[in-house]
Amino acid sequence: MIAELGLALLWIAAALACLSLVAGIAFVRTGKDDLAALVRPASVAQGLLTAAAFALLIALFVRSDMSVELVARNSHSLKPMLFKVAGAWGNHEGSMLLWLTILGVSGALVAIFEKRLRNDTLIATLAAQAALSLGFFAFLLFSSNPFKRLPVAPPDGQGLNPLLQDPGLAFHPPTLYVGYVGISVAFSFAVGALITREIGPAFARAMRPWVLGSWIFLTLGITAGSYWAYYELGWGGWWFWDPVENVSLIPWLAGTALLHSVAVTATRNALRAWTVMLAVIAFSMSMVGTFIVRSGLLTSVHSFAVDPERGTFLLVLMALYIGGALTLFALRAGAVAEGKKFALMSREGSLVINNLLLTTILALVLLGTLYPIVAEAMGEKISVGPPYYNKVAGPLALILCLVMVAGPLLSWRKDDGRKLWTRLPVAIFAGAVVLFGLVLFGGDVGVLPLLGMTVAGVVAVASLAPLWKRNLRRTPLPTWGMVIAHFGVAVALAGMAAESAFIKERLVAAAPGETVKVDDFSVKFAGVSPIAGPNYTAIRGTLIATIPSGASFTLHPEARMFPGLMGTPPTETNEAALLTRPGGQLYVVLGQAVTSADGTADRYQLRLWWKPLVWWIWLGGALIAVGATLSLLGRAQLLEIWRARRARKAQERFA
Repeated sequence: MIAELGLALLWIAAALACLSLVAGIAFVRTGKDDLAALVRPASVAQGLLTAAAFALLIALFVRSDMSVELVARNSHSLKPMLFKVAGAWGNHEGSMLLWLTILGVSGALVAIFEKRLRNDTLIATLAAQAALSLGFFAFLLFSSNPFKRLPVAPPDGQGLNPLLQDPGLAFHPPTLYVGYVGISVAFSFAVGALITREIGPAFARAMRPWVLGSWIFLTLGITAGSYWAYYELGWGGWWFWDPVENVSLIPWLAGTALLHSVAVTATRNALRAWTVMLAVIAFSMSMVGTFIVRSGLLTSVHSFAVDPERGTFLLVLMALYIGGALTLFALRAGAVAEGKKFALMSREGSLVINNLLLTTILALVLLGTLYPIVAEAMGEKISVGPPYYNKVAGPLALILCLVMVAGPLLSWRKDDGRKLWTRLPVAIFAGAVVLFGLVLFGGDVGVLPLLGMTVAGVVAVASLAPLWKRNLRRTPLPTWGMVIAHFGVAVALAGMAAESAFIKERLVAAAPGETVKVDDFSVKFAGVSPIAGPNYTAIRGTLIATIPSGASFTLHPEARMFPGLMGTPPTETNEAALLTRPGGQLYVVLGQAVTSADGTADRYQLRLWWKPLVWWIWLGGALIAVGATLSLLGRAQLLEIWRARRARKAQERFA
């Protein structure tokens, strides 16, 4: 009965979404308050029912109810509990229900807590959110039912993809989806404001927490996903420019531009057209990513390669939502004036340049991702790999970082460009020190890594400039947030550039007792031993890494074998062993056995990397998220102060 109840809740929630949409449209057209009164409670109820349906799906996975097709295809009774729970969203249908749940809960939160918008704009926003939900309800109920029963329940399930059997599955997809759905809420705000022509500071202030919150989760999700792929796949890289990695990066780029644009609209009443259009673009990119991942157009270790019919359904939804929003934008173009004017040499001007660079990088990454798909559809096989992305996006990203340095040091409205240089001498000196140090002592360093580390030095010092001559105890949280986030960019950039410039790699076939040298490490291969995991068997290697000071560290890379379940073939995976040091990471992968002439396995393939400062990449991502969180908390604090002041002024008027 659990599956039937979950399906019934989805149908009721879909009906409530339809009610919200119809009542919202009728209110906007007629202005009758009794219709508006239906929208808020219907939005709240829809969110609660969708969340309840998703909780029931998790219960089916926990109970290992193999009569449900989704459970039978993606779980097994002997799986550890963590993977049973995470398996509920480690598949196509479950992940779409998670998406829809976050979408519904977000709409409910907007209905409960949003007090700053005019009532008609809020109702239009909730109606737009209901329209988004209704499309995904139709997708689930008619194309991808997560509660579908099997005519005959199998004795057990096929199990979860071994590559997904990692704690990262419990964190990475949910955080990404929260980020995607937060962008969808910003899209609904933009549509609502276009409908009622309320495009100004109030609309931007209402949208900004959702943009900032979604951007935080996207940052965390992408950072966590990068680290998960880094240690799980055993390929030694932290970013592969995989198409599915790209389609998570593209909304983040659009969200970054939107985050800065909405801040200007909220505080300076400028860049209004930018804010609306970027909200549409950011949501469009999340829809494009959803379509690419789930349409069967590509095969990736990350993707849900499903039948093209579902992709067609998503393509229709994407055309309706994006096409409708762009049409509405065109019809309301006269109401979306840019607002107050500003000079190019100003903080607003720097943010416009920032947005132009971000959207250019977005377009180039999108082109590199889609072009091979289009070419293959036309009968031509083309591969677009890291060299393309590094050459076209790398230089623009460095320019973007330099613009980011200048922006916070410029005044609003208008500034004198000559004065900017007087605010940057320490940062420029830091960059010069890094540059000359690398040229003199860095050896053969590529141009892009050299520039990357130089720019990282400039950004690291310049990011602290907004704190100069300030009382640090009284510095607002948003300022601290900006400083920490920009410093995090410098840390991540330094890690990327250093890893690229100074990485060392050894690939050997070693016998037990042999020692391998990689950078300053002497790594002794002590041997292998068989082990049994919760749902796999493995060959575990033991290696002892010794540094020049004499300190030793033991590493245990594993080659795991997951048995085939219910007719599926067995799967091999590699679990890398990592030794993190202040200067970087030693990364070790245990490969295949090398058999000798008599058939004995006396040697094993070992792949060892020394990756300087690589862990700074994820430290930088974490700092960016922390900075954005402080900014979000600071905005909430400022809002409470503003409300308190308004309340005091109102009391004084009536006193």
